[in-house]
Amino acid sequence: MRLIQKITFFFEMRSFGVCDWWARKLGIESSRVRNAFVYLSFIGLGSPLLIYLIMAWIKENKHFFKFQRKGKTTIWEL
Repeated sequence: MRLIQKITFFFEMRSFGVCDWWARKLGIESSRVRNAFVYLSFIGLGSPLLIYLIMAWIKENKHFFKFQRKGKTTIWEL
């Protein structure tokens, strides 16, 4: 029983937060997004898991990407 608790704690503390990010963007509960990933993984034979890992990698390394928009403050910066 103790090993299962350690594994659960590891995944809870080290989860990537992709489902939480999508839930905040969509305005729904994160448990629904997690369930959708689980069901789609069964239907899609694991392909949504690959998509999840790619999104997690992008989320963890977003400082390498330029996702921020620069706002133009004056007419001279056009």
